[in-house]
Amino acid sequence: MIEVKNLKKVYAGVIVVNVPQIEIRKGESVGLIGNNGAGKTTLFRMLLDLIRPESGEALINGENVARGEKWKDTSAAYLDEGFLIDYLTPEEYFYFIGGLHNQSRAHVDDFLAGYGEFFNGEILKKGKYIRDLSKGNQCKVGVAACLLQSPELLMLDEPFANIDPSTQIRLKNLLKDLNKTKGMTTIVSSHDLSHVTEVCDRILLMEKGKIIKDIVTSASTLKELEAYFSAGIIAETEAE
Repeated sequence: MIEVKNLKKVYAGVIVVNVPQIEIRKGESVGLIGNNGAGKTTLFRMLLDLIRPESGEALINGENVARGEKWKDTSAAYLDEGFLIDYLTPEEYFYFIGGLHNQSRAHVDDFLAGYGEFFNGEILKKGKYIRDLSKGNQCKVGVAACLLQSPELLMLDEPFANIDPSTQIRLKNLLKDLNKTKGMTTIVSSHDLSHVTEVCDRILLMEKGKIIKDIVTSASTLKELEAYFSAGIIAETEAE
């Protein structure tokens, strides 16, 4: 599904991503974790051809994302509110996204009807533009717009960061269900170790632009990750 080969990105002479190889198979649920500045979002943006690497390539379904367009038909992503059209209402935005995929308004309405609990009565029929919604509600719009496209590949950057606890639980259950019942390949970046280990069956640990661990999730993974980041805190304290 996804293959990364010798992908490198440099800013101001500093290497911010240096990933020799990653392979993510169709149907996998993968978590990408690391501290701020680890290179997670930069890696996401190269996978989506939003920025170009200095060297290497990223492939989705065998197609180099920088050289083709077919991969976009099977992929959906929400990284931040910049992915939204903020001068539209949520309804207008959903109809726009649906229209890009040849979906009628009736089809979009049917889809949205199934997301009443996820929206928690805060998104639709409120007469607000997307720019006037909270960051958490903007995230809900972005995630729902991705799922409206029925993608084979879903990429989410920090989807749990700004949403309330109830919606976090709903989103976790939703992602697990889509992976299990539809075989959707998911890549989720998150600072929340508990959420990402619960949702994902594989964890990529990123530090200073490199993937330093590739972990199959198990009952001990959360403690392993907590120990890793705790050790980093201790090392920083001792260095001061």
